[in-house]
Amino acid sequence: MVSTNNMHQQELDKLMKDTAQDAVTAAKEECDIELDYSASSISGVDKTIEHFITEFPGQSLEDKAVFTLCNMYGAYVGEVFKRLSGGQWHYDTSTPDAPTILLVIKDKSYAFAGICYDKLVKNPDIKIAEYFQKALAANTN
Repeated sequence: MVSTNNMHQQELDKLMKDTAQDAVTAAKEECDIELDYSASSISGVDKTIEHFITEFPGQSLEDKAVFTLCNMYGAYVGEVFKRLSGGQWHYDTSTPDAPTILLVIKDKSYAFAGICYDKLVKNPDIKIAEYFQKALAANTN
């Protein structure tokens, strides 16, 4: 019999894989950018988010769209990271009003959706690819 925690983990893993695939589809349809789950494709996430910033200037994206974009591309970045370095998705409810999905590896956790949010809403100069490379370097033997 599968434990409840394990079942939740399987559901979370499937959700994140499916959400990452949504990011691949959206990047291709919206921006003609190929995301192929390689480390080098993370720069395509930067370009895709920059496209949305340009197309919807002045924070004219609705909250729901911001949430969706950040979670999609955060899931994609996390799935690429998992393929290269491992780790496990974790649904953090320590802040009940704002639960977060983190990628946890060893003693570190990464909020990939959070860095996507920061780029989309706060500072378009943030480079998700740089954040990704630093996380990867910190977890490569």
